[in-house]
Amino acid sequence: MSKYDDQLIDLQTALVRFQQHAIEEGRRTLVIFEGRDTAGKDGAIKRIVEHLSVRQTRVVALPKPSDRQRSQWFFQRYIEQLPAAGELVIFNRSWCNRAGVEVVMGFSTPTEQKQFIAQVPDVERMLTDDGVDVIKLWLDISRAEQTQRLKARRTDPLKALKVSPLDAVAEEKWSAYSKARDRMLLASHTPHAPWMCVRADHKKPARLAIIRHLLQTLAPKDVRKGIGKPDPAILFPFEPEALTDGRLAR
Repeated sequence: MSKYDDQLIDLQTALVRFQQHAIEEGRRTLVIFEGRDTAGKDGAIKRIVEHLSVRQTRVVALPKPSDRQRSQWFFQRYIEQLPAAGELVIFNRSWCNRAGVEVVMGFSTPTEQKQFIAQVPDVERMLTDDGVDVIKLWLDISRAEQTQRLKARRTDPLKALKVSPLDAVAEEKWSAYSKARDRMLLASHTPHAPWMCVRADHKKPARLAIIRHLLQTLAPKDVRKGIGKPDPAILFPFEPEALTDGRLAR
């Protein structure tokens, strides 16, 4: 096996031990994955959940809202998916869509987007105040890497199900997505629910860094022992300077 495979197995074993502890303690864990199209969210999530309990682990990727859901409080359909005791829930895209694709594509009004920006820190604070562990990950890639991955989607028959009409928009509106990302990170990065940024041009190191971060943040000391911290050149806490110093793609 490769060095990557060896490290992945060790980290996945530690994830299993973490989940055993979380189930015993009744921990409620929410992990939010956001990022640019093709940034590697699906692949990272697959490696996280691969050996975890099916009954205690849920990956949530909600479709577009129904007419009834559109008439509800925006957060309502996400609230219904939150973890119960002993559960790990992973949002593969989340309520932060309202500050991202919905802004770029005009799927919601400026008033709705402004309301979201005002409410999201309070919603996430209420979750953490109630004892939910909330981890937020922004996966970032360069424009060149995104172009290459989108091309691979279009030419690889095994990736046909990943092809979306929005793929072309991701390239055409790169700058608009950057602007929406910046606003979202600035508005929703808080002490109780901070963003961690992942430089994901190289998928395998990014996956290992993400799992290390989850374990360092969530696992008890005996499980964390020997795991090591993620490479800070790959995974780092968001700060405004990252928008202009080259750590996040422009």
